[in-house]
Amino acid sequence: MALTNTTIIAWKLQEIVAHSSNVSSLVLGKSSGRLLATGGEDCRVNIWAVSKPNCIMSLTGHTSPVECIQFNGSEERVVAGSQSGSLRLWDLEAAKILRTLMGHKASICSLDFHPMGEYLASGSVDSNIKLWDVRRKGCVFRYKGHTQAVRCLAFSPDGKWLASASDDSTVKLWDLIAGKMITEFTSHTSAVNVVQFHPNEYLLASGSADRTVKLWDLEKFNMIGSSEGETGVVRSILFNPDGGCLYSGSENTLRVYGWEPDRCFDVVHVGWGKVSDLAISNNQMIAVSYSQTNVSWYVVDLNRVKKSGSVIQGLIQDKPIPAPTSALGTTLRRNYERPTTSCTGQEMKQSSEADRRSPEGERRSPSSEDEKEDKESSAEITNPEDYKEIFQPRSVISRTPPKSTEPFPAPLEHTFSESVLEKPSPAVKIVTPVIDRAGQLKGPITTSTPIQRVEPTVIAAAPRPVAVVTTSVTSPSRPVVTTTKPKPSTGIILSTRNEPIGLHAGDFLSHARNAKASVMGDEEALAQIRKGHDTMCVMLTSRYKNLDTVRSVWASGDVKTSLDSAVSMNDLSIVVDILNIINLKPSLWKLDLCTSTLPQIEELLQSKYER
Repeated sequence: MALTNTTIIAWKLQEIVAHSSNVSSLVLGKSSGRLLATGGEDCRVNIWAVSKPNCIMSLTGHTSPVECIQFNGSEERVVAGSQSGSLRLWDLEAAKILRTLMGHKASICSLDFHPMGEYLASGSVDSNIKLWDVRRKGCVFRYKGHTQAVRCLAFSPDGKWLASASDDSTVKLWDLIAGKMITEFTSHTSAVNVVQFHPNEYLLASGSADRTVKLWDLEKFNMIGSSEGETGVVRSILFNPDGGCLYSGSENTLRVYGWEPDRCFDVVHVGWGKVSDLAISNNQMIAVSYSQTNVSWYVVDLNRVKKSGSVIQGLIQDKPIPAPTSALGTTLRRNYERPTTSCTGQEMKQSSEADRRSPEGERRSPSSEDEKEDKESSAEITNPEDYKEIFQPRSVISRTPPKSTEPFPAPLEHTFSESVLEKPSPAVKIVTPVIDRAGQLKGPITTSTPIQRVEPTVIAAAPRPVAVVTTSVTSPSRPVVTTTKPKPSTGIILSTRNEPIGLHAGDFLSHARNAKASVMGDEEALAQIRKGHDTMCVMLTSRYKNLDTVRSVWASGDVKTSLDSAVSMNDLSIVVDILNIINLKPSLWKLDLCTSTLPQIEELLQSKYER
């Protein structure tokens, strides 16, 4: 009986129980592809690391089911919209709520962060789109035009346009600076579920319940391509990072499209059901879907998926098609111009002045009611180790190169040369403690879905007792679940063992010091500590005196003079100390302060100082 192993293109990575009640929404972090946020009917937002079975953080505060979630570009913030129409924004690094935004009259069904500046857009079942200024805690503009729910929002890469897709079968393009609609695309025949901008060119893609993916030219405002052959509703689309092709996710199928001319490069059958979101990491497609309380991750190896070629009589040939060019030899469409500073935010601010004066303006100052809502919201860190590793790596000085994520290894597909009866695969019994709204542990939810990873599940919220659950793999007929603490395997060196293997510390210490049994006095101990650090002591003493001088000037209330005195000391470490203090209070920054600090900052950027 011969057995051969071949790797497979797509596989299920993991399945987890994500909430104590049905999952209602989820989103992947697009920049890393390794972070997932889920929203449930239990009114919570849970944050997960892909392929790890434990929830990193649980965000509370919503009083109705969470209908839509979105990460910002750096994945440091997450915003969630609820069925009641409220938005809550959390800072994941600081593990706290930043803002509660109210204004929609119905459920939130789409969200997106502006690529530059503190703005976000929300779309609702009430057919309205609102643009929010996060810092000022208010709505700066409202876009009206759709007649039904707004299912998807996407800002253009240069931050000047907003695309919206709706159940009314239209895609609309809005100019953020002018505050009005530029154009409307009406070729879809059913609800449009998803819309995305090309990463470089003036090109927009949309996916619809009419089972088509359409591409729109944003210079001529016409349709340049439409797919055929989708077997179900298009639920998610994603451009390849280089912009060379478009991925489309529908029920159980991933398709790879090219345009001009329209062609389908590849079709991959993946058993992901109704796929909800796609992301790319390490040339692998990460996909997520949910059903009731469960969330499943899937991986597609893009190295084994065709992303170029030409279609001739239904066959895909292996030669790439050159990009269409004009007579001048440049690409057919313009590329986005990304400003280096957030000037778009300033322009939007100016355009919203009239809005603020009009009845349409819904800018609100923070009220005591909002502050009360913010206090009721919390971010519970349920997995401190993963939280520190993912969200707080910058708080520690890195002594080694940053850890890069590795691709997920593909499982082996077994092929037998003779027909044999395969044994049933062992099932894994998962036990997950369920936390109700009052914060009490309820009875566990058990599932018996086969998964790829089997690890102890540890939930450690600060004010609660630690619950350790061990998952055991047995035959499907008699699943056994134990609740004992896992014993370390024989291959693990215990932390209590601190002696070097084959070395004895006594061999390296002087015998005279070893024999000395008397307790060392304080003065002698300090002298031992200071030995070899005289230079550092002198430097720190000098630095302290200089800072004291600056502080005495600062106390008089003249920040500019104190900063100038720090600069005149010709010691960059003093400047660094002062800048760190000024950064704690941004309101101190004035133009005259900038004239003094910019030359110093330029010098610091070229220096050895890391921060």
